[in-house]
Amino acid sequence: MNTRHHRIRNAVAAAIVALTSAAWAQTVQVDNPWVRGTVAKQNATGAFMRLTAPEPMRLVGAQSPVAGVVEIHEMTMDKDVMRMRPIPSLPLPAGQPVELKPGGYHVMLMDLKRPLAAGETVPLTLVLENAAGQRLTQDVQAKVQALGGGGTAMPHGHGMHDHAGHKH
Repeated sequence: MNTRHHRIRNAVAAAIVALTSAAWAQTVQVDNPWVRGTVAKQNATGAFMRLTAPEPMRLVGAQSPVAGVVEIHEMTMDKDVMRMRPIPSLPLPAGQPVELKPGGYHVMLMDLKRPLAAGETVPLTLVLENAAGQRLTQDVQAKVQALGGGGTAMPHGHGMHDHAGHKH
């Protein structure tokens, strides 16, 4: 009886941990996730969205099965030249939407495994970290928009911006 009691208690404890982890894993609100479509032989593109965290967090990485390399990037204007550079993390202040958009912060998908056509969906996994240093992943389904879609053009070939030493 004592062993059965311990098994039940352990099962209940495991269920609580699993439910708590599952609830915490969905705490970041993701709005309007999209990926810019590509053309043949284009090996990189950007993913964009609005992220709102209920507590201070950081976006520390991302993954996608469509890309060999996925990084968080920032674009800035430097003397009439748009420069893009990877950043180690992106702060997500509590309750304040953070825009990942063309010409600013974005998730860079590099070493694409295939072209991305308008209308398809790209799976992304965001890697987040809370103030206590706990990491979690959150899955996002991003719709591919046509090359000219989604607002301001953001070239992701090897056009008018500096890749700051990136290999694509």
